[in-house]
Amino acid sequence: MKPEEFLKKIEIELKISKNSQNTLESYLFFNEDFLRFINKTPEQIDEDDVKLYLSDKMTEKSSSSIIVFLSALRYAYLNILKKDITLNIKRPKKEKKIPDVLSKDEVRKLIETTDTKKSRLMISMLYSCGMRVSELVNLKISDLQFAEKIGYIKQGKGRKDRIFNIPNFLIEELEERVKNQKEKAQEHIFSGPKGKLSSRNLQKIVVLAAKKAGITKNVHPHTLRHSFATHLLENGVDIRIIQELLGHSDLSTTQLYAHVSSEQLKKVKSPIDTLMN
Repeated sequence: MKPEEFLKKIEIELKISKNSQNTLESYLFFNEDFLRFINKTPEQIDEDDVKLYLSDKMTEKSSSSIIVFLSALRYAYLNILKKDITLNIKRPKKEKKIPDVLSKDEVRKLIETTDTKKSRLMISMLYSCGMRVSELVNLKISDLQFAEKIGYIKQGKGRKDRIFNIPNFLIEELEERVKNQKEKAQEHIFSGPKGKLSSRNLQKIVVLAAKKAGITKNVHPHTLRHSFATHLLENGVDIRIIQELLGHSDLSTTQLYAHVSSEQLKKVKSPIDTLMN
């Protein structure tokens, strides 16, 4: 089987099983890059080839990237060739990194220094609603209910639907946006020159906005989601409510933000203050 045919079969399987666009893109990328590097037909690939790729191209990568790479190969070879070439390869432990979080002043600065009205609205939505990139680019006009000031994220990560609140601050801009999109016969809230906005374009917008705002932290769209959750926690919102707003199926995922909130840490007084007073 030619590599191109193999990759097409993987794409078909991913679409049939309703995987997210992000999973589809990352699984195809890793399989294509792997085949190009090894330069064999898919049937000739074995465990040693996987180890060679890992040692040559993945030694500086994070545990998460290695896990995704191995998952991509396992999915492809099990579904297409009915064999698991990763079976005897030990997965690294996933690192528990504390995510970068913007301060409230940095978020304000990021929004205020964004070039266009459209970009400013997209960044505001990522932060104010705690959205993932894929959720924002897939958001449709029909998903917004202005009368109730809510919106629906349908089939987000984990194929889970959830509700988000539309901030009063953004209602007027969003209504204007919806009106313009309807006039252009667009079904999505945000679109690009060729139709649907791509995740990559949105990532570029956030990175460039952060650079222009003079923010030195590693800022990407998910940073705004992290910041949303952390700022809610700092404002005293119950972590179980934050879990629902983020669409986390497991509370332990949300609890990561309990370790991020510097404002909450600042409120904790040392016992010596009580002792000496």
